[in-house]
Amino acid sequence: MRTWRDGDGTLRVDTGSGTGTGAGTGPGAGPGAGAREVPLRIAASYRARTKGLLGRDGIEGAMMLTPCGSVHTFRMRFPIDVAYLDRKFTVLAVTTMKPGRLGLPRLRARHVVEAEAGAMERWGVRPGVRLELKAAPAAAPETR
Repeated sequence: MRTWRDGDGTLRVDTGSGTGTGAGTGPGAGPGAGAREVPLRIAASYRARTKGLLGRDGIEGAMMLTPCGSVHTFRMRFPIDVAYLDRKFTVLAVTTMKPGRLGLPRLRARHVVEAEAGAMERWGVRPGVRLELKAAPAAAPETR
């Protein structure tokens, strides 16, 4: 089991080789449809998870809350897409939440990925798809 730290990373969605319904079909699918990489902000500490997207007017890319099994949108300024992930980063459910809502807890969920409303559909994130999440390497201290 991996221990996550607050910071930046990359979310990779493989849009061309999934085995779920509709995967790899549609415009642009086939060889070269490939994967989509999205900038990711990782919130692993209690303080970072509690703040989440509160106080922001939007987000470039996505935010992963870990560990997390449910979310709310109280005091948020914009609607969000929420993807619930299991331990292996397989998407269990995707929902769009308006501000001021309380999401249902997902018992098998260990991570949650949040993005602006409509982003998950554009990226091809849907139940059954497995995501790849990579933390950015920690910056080495400068030596002179």
